[in-house]
Amino acid sequence: MSVGGVALFLGHLLAWTAIVLLLAWLGRITARRLRQPEVVGEITGGLLVGPALHALAGADAFAVLLPGDVLHGLKLLGEAGLALFLLGLTHELRTGPVRFGRRVVAGIVAGSLVPSLCAGGLLAGWVLLVDDPALRGTAPLPAFVLFIAVGLSITAVPVLARILADQGLTGSREGRLALTGAIILDAAGWVLLSVVLGLNTRSLAGLLQMLATMVAAVLVVLVLGRILRTRAAGAWAGGYPRSATVAVAVASIAAALTAEAVGVTMIFGAVLFGLAIPANSPVWDAVVATVTRGGRSLVPVFFVVTGVTVLTAGFGAAPWALLGLATGLGILGKVGGGYLGARLGGESRWTSVRVGVLMNTRGLTELIVLQVGYSAGIVTPPMFLALVVMALVTTALTGPLLSLLDRARSRAATTPPRRL
Repeated sequence: MSVGGVALFLGHLLAWTAIVLLLAWLGRITARRLRQPEVVGEITGGLLVGPALHALAGADAFAVLLPGDVLHGLKLLGEAGLALFLLGLTHELRTGPVRFGRRVVAGIVAGSLVPSLCAGGLLAGWVLLVDDPALRGTAPLPAFVLFIAVGLSITAVPVLARILADQGLTGSREGRLALTGAIILDAAGWVLLSVVLGLNTRSLAGLLQMLATMVAAVLVVLVLGRILRTRAAGAWAGGYPRSATVAVAVASIAAALTAEAVGVTMIFGAVLFGLAIPANSPVWDAVVATVTRGGRSLVPVFFVVTGVTVLTAGFGAAPWALLGLATGLGILGKVGGGYLGARLGGESRWTSVRVGVLMNTRGLTELIVLQVGYSAGIVTPPMFLALVVMALVTTALTGPLLSLLDRARSRAATTPPRRL
């Protein structure tokens, strides 16, 4: 490519990046005015801009506005931002949940996980019963069923934490219980997702190779973690915070790209590297926070690329029955399961139902998991779209449902008991 061609490419890429960041800002403003978490507006706007532009301009004009090389550049930029964001998410998960009695935590985790997995199994069973290749795809049956189950069991820790802050519930019992359960569930979700990817290899040799790769990566993480926890490493990070920030960012992206190169999704590379960063360390916490802010600002690019590459093909193909069933089962598994789990743990009726509503928050983590499944060929575009709709609807319902519960509780408290 000539110097002029490179300059044109970079200019085109920067222009699209600026457009994406502007759309993300507008999405955040719109979400705030609708009393929704900012990430809901950010995700929705990012996912819809590509398909909307494609529909309005037509395929030929769209190809001129967003050429393949620019789209590939945006893809790399979005993946880099996602890797940096996942570093912070993993670090946050390792800070440790607030301690409660084992009974109530076990009840919430089991209640939020098992019914949701069963609901996912029911959704996968419906797809198999319909027997539509556009929905089923060609993935091995165990990988397909388990992935759908995992997709309905996710609770997004970052979005949940933001909702708790917006609702003033961070210090409440139901808020702390839900966040504790979400942290444990997210860890279980990543493990189950690795099992899904192993099952998707279609052969025992492929599964064993993936497991061996994961074991080797874990060993590298353990060694790197020991090095970073030394006093010398901490002193270097504290004395040269900018250099440490750049080094961590570059290493996180390199880990993600290496994982993708060896056949494991890039997300696991970023997550595993995040496990090596010392937790509860003021020095390393500050470094990770800076890296995460940079990655968080680029995550909207990831949504735009996802919308262009996936939803443009899947918008008209997802039946309304699938959209409704995925959303309904997603709500039933999380709200109902979270409620039952908290009640079995000894919580009151009001606390339990609020825990169930909070556990129904999916948000960004769900989108990341779904993208892994789509990239691995486990789900088709229509199935991806149905699960995206489920993730957005369930997350958007959290705030309104909490407000509805508050009003119902206030009415119950002020209504005098009936005389018999």
